[in-house]
Amino acid sequence: MKKIILIIVSIFLYVNAFAQPAKHDLHFDTLARRWDEAIPLGNGMVGALVWQKAGHLRFSLDRADLWDLRPMKGLHRPEFNYQWVLSQVSKNDYAPVQKYLDEPYDQEPAPSKIPGGALEFNTDGWGDVQSVNLHLPNALCEVKWANGTILKTFVHATAPVGWFRFENINTKLVPRLIAPKYQGEVKIAGDPVGGDDLSRLGYAQGTIKKNGNSITYVQKGYGGFVYQINVSWHQTNAHTVEGVWSISSQYPNKKINPLAAAIAQNTLKRSFAKDFASHSAWWQSFWSKSAIHVPDELIEKQWYLEQYKFGSASRSGAPPISLQAVWTADNGRLPPWKGDFHHDLNTQLSYWPSYSSNHLKEGMVYLDHLDANKANYKRYTKMYFGKDGLAVPGVTTLDGTEMGGWIQYSLSPTVSSWLGQHYYLQWRYSMDKNFLLTRAYPWIKEAAAFIENLTVLDSAGHRKLPISSSPEINDNDITAWFHQNTNYDLSLMKFTFKAAAELATALGQTDEAAHWQTIGAQFDDFALTPANELMFAPGMAYNQSHRHFSNMIGIYPLGLIKWEDGIKSQAIIKNSIHLLDSIGPAYWCGYSYSWLANMKARAKDGEGAAKDLTIFAKAFCSVNSFHLNGDQTKSGYSKFQYRPFTLEGNFAFASGLQEMLIQSYAGFIEVLPAVPAAWTDIAFEDLRTEGAFLISLKKAGGQVTEVKIVAEKGGETKLKLPFKTFVATTKYGVEIDSAETGFVSLNFKPGATLVLKNGYE
Repeated sequence: MKKIILIIVSIFLYVNAFAQPAKHDLHFDTLARRWDEAIPLGNGMVGALVWQKAGHLRFSLDRADLWDLRPMKGLHRPEFNYQWVLSQVSKNDYAPVQKYLDEPYDQEPAPSKIPGGALEFNTDGWGDVQSVNLHLPNALCEVKWANGTILKTFVHATAPVGWFRFENINTKLVPRLIAPKYQGEVKIAGDPVGGDDLSRLGYAQGTIKKNGNSITYVQKGYGGFVYQINVSWHQTNAHTVEGVWSISSQYPNKKINPLAAAIAQNTLKRSFAKDFASHSAWWQSFWSKSAIHVPDELIEKQWYLEQYKFGSASRSGAPPISLQAVWTADNGRLPPWKGDFHHDLNTQLSYWPSYSSNHLKEGMVYLDHLDANKANYKRYTKMYFGKDGLAVPGVTTLDGTEMGGWIQYSLSPTVSSWLGQHYYLQWRYSMDKNFLLTRAYPWIKEAAAFIENLTVLDSAGHRKLPISSSPEINDNDITAWFHQNTNYDLSLMKFTFKAAAELATALGQTDEAAHWQTIGAQFDDFALTPANELMFAPGMAYNQSHRHFSNMIGIYPLGLIKWEDGIKSQAIIKNSIHLLDSIGPAYWCGYSYSWLANMKARAKDGEGAAKDLTIFAKAFCSVNSFHLNGDQTKSGYSKFQYRPFTLEGNFAFASGLQEMLIQSYAGFIEVLPAVPAAWTDIAFEDLRTEGAFLISLKKAGGQVTEVKIVAEKGGETKLKLPFKTFVATTKYGVEIDSAETGFVSLNFKPGATLVLKNGYE
């Protein structure tokens, strides 16, 4: 009887787990009154936020490449030079560095991401909103009013357009196109967190023209940049209105893009229903890539909302996820931190979940952007550092140009090394040999060459940077520079040479591999306290609550310090996490909890990981799931109680749950490495591992009942067995070796499938 019950529960979990998105729809009984609580829609290039402002239905419209790309004022003085910075640090005269290289970011409004505009609809006479729903399976927002009027709206998955359809309309409906206020009194200036007033950009106010059932807004920006928004609509019957909006952008001397007016009017010739069908097909394919079921409703729901936002914000042909992606602030101000590309944490965390969630195509968007801007990065490398190889600014514009800010991080020499890990992971999870040859190894090779050229050997023969830093320890003070390698920089440099050697070996380039191994061996060990805790740097222990766990990057995401390596590594991991927890979260942000959950998962601490994910979801997210950085509950989870919206915490959350369910970084596949004991019923489908294997699992009544492995590219791997005995119920194209206790070694042909079931059954 027990066996029958387990099988029935297992089948139920299997069927239920993979129809999950609809279960996690966003439901409200009123429209949001704030832009950062709105319903988010997007396709990587254009996006909308659906909410209510001053009694009107409002769509805040955005496009990812709307940027003011003016050079950062004063940044490129003769002092924009690494050797000059070194000399100022050596002279203990750091104020000029802060003035010339740090302060412009705070004081100047641009370069910056800029908002698009808004659509508003007068809903007087419709009565109260009865329901608002975001349907995750097909990214459709539906709003119902008391008088029976229904709005259905979506941003098309593959075209730069948004659709709206009003049903049961009894009055004439005319949208209003609203331009951002680029003119007017400047009330806020020099506030990169809250955002400068838009009027500081100095644009002449754009034009809005109506022509029948079409309205077009044209706005000129900096340096010949111009963007256009169009909304076009028609009455399909006596009580139904359908419409389309689009945004186009144009930079001088760039490929001519179709105008929004032409796009919208051509799209309108099709129907809402026809475009919705193709839109829904894309989302159906997206959701088919992976699925998860865990018995914690809050964590599971948040994961599906993160997957939804990831699919909405990262798309081939569009820029990658910036701080706010396609949801720029609609509050008359520039977005927090200029909506830029922060490569000292934010972009990296945003793409953590793409690998094991089996969304490599969306993850590739990040690398497409980096490769497209490579020539600009190399210009910067030569200009600022005076070295060959590849460095990337830590804070950049849309085209990869440096923006300054605290230069310990915005001009850090190890940024390209952290970015290189994403090339490495894309290779390991895809096993795409052409990608390895043409993109992954070239990037990591050039990043390694730069580090080799910049570093020097000390008297003990250890390789070190002339000066080192650890984001964002000691802020931008001169004491934020360390004269020995910080654990942050050291981890990234160690990883770069390790990866370079591994990739060169995979390509058969043995001489290059040997060279990278030689250089990598010249770096010192990590700085540890006598209690085996990771320090910020030699001479400075982890001694302050801080949002950025830069000293522990070797644990996660780099995986240089592995739990699987035994007692010494386990002590470092446990003690470092314990110290971090004991000093406390006074100055953490939401993403700190997400990151910590990933580290605790690597430490096989399922209870701790789940606790931190829960805190993130409860305390640091808006009602629409946006990460708001500060503790919105004011419950002591952080002294930061502000609400600037950024996305990296959201996506690091998704990665945290995935790390709890599956890990493959240590040379073998481990399922359920870090789940709470109370999670007795779990299922997931097609989570991806290194080696390009797709893993599905079912657990019921506390017992793993089945593990399925599909080998996309073939090859060898090992599985840490989640049960004592097993039966291979499906075995196609795979050889099994059970000689090692607790593991099974597997050799797959491409496309091979293996299903192992618990021998207990």
